[in-house]
Amino acid sequence: MTEKMTNPRTPRRLGMAALLTGVLLLGGLGLRSLPAAADSPALPAPAADEPSSQATSETTVVAGGCFWGVQGVFQHVKGVTRAVSGYAGDDKDTAHYEMVGTGETGHAESVQITFDPRQITYGRILQIYFSVAHDPTELNRQGPDEGTQYRSTIFAANAEQANVAKAYIAQLGQAHVFNDPIVTTIELGRSFYPAEDYHQDFLARNPDYPYIVYNDLPKIEELKRLFPALYRPDPVLVMGARRTESGRCRNLLSRFEAREKDRRPQRSPTSESPGVGGASGVKRQRSGLMSMSGVPSRQSSPRT
Repeated sequence: MTEKMTNPRTPRRLGMAALLTGVLLLGGLGLRSLPAAADSPALPAPAADEPSSQATSETTVVAGGCFWGVQGVFQHVKGVTRAVSGYAGDDKDTAHYEMVGTGETGHAESVQITFDPRQITYGRILQIYFSVAHDPTELNRQGPDEGTQYRSTIFAANAEQANVAKAYIAQLGQAHVFNDPIVTTIELGRSFYPAEDYHQDFLARNPDYPYIVYNDLPKIEELKRLFPALYRPDPVLVMGARRTESGRCRNLLSRFEAREKDRRPQRSPTSESPGVGGASGVKRQRSGLMSMSGVPSRQSSPRT
């Protein structure tokens, strides 16, 4: 990492991070083999969406595990003008990382997404959220991270957003696109509080950080694969990170993509991919988006 180590949880993790980075460098690509994401299509688009308007900007807040990866996903979405990591669900006084990390505040690590509804609809934001950004079937956890602060929640900005989200969750449930029930909740009237500066643009600034490599780069690759028309290679950043850093992220993603393409088995056009949702009732698998066993989580790593 090139920044001054102001993150209170990071310094004591550097030993493990350095060790894992050495492992990742084996094989020439700087990446350890990851489980290939299921070759499944994107989830169906919402049948109900917000009506068209002349508005140029709209905001929503979503939570789905560690905000590093969720922010990283939406920073690569065309039409998104800003994606900020932060906290939602409780009061301003408890909106601090060390307090939220206890799991006792009511806050969830969240991302405030500002988007241009003329370029991308709220329904499409939700489609990406459920398809790529997280696993909505995990209760009070996400991948390696456990606790209510990692819950799956949509903090709707108004009743209209809440109704669209509720209808979409029902639509996905009726289509049986996941192996397990969707546990995503909808909360109205919650304020959003931006997280500390050292959390902003974390994926873009640290694309080779082991937690990012294992848990979040596969999400960016899935976004690119499932929504190519909406993928933007240069992320929209909060802190104005240097261009060389976002370029470094693109380079690592390209190498990851090439590695995964070589590893992904060839399928015949007529064969049915296991884990693909649809009329056949076969439920969607999401193992390709979750972390591998044995990868240190932020929560289980030594912290102050």
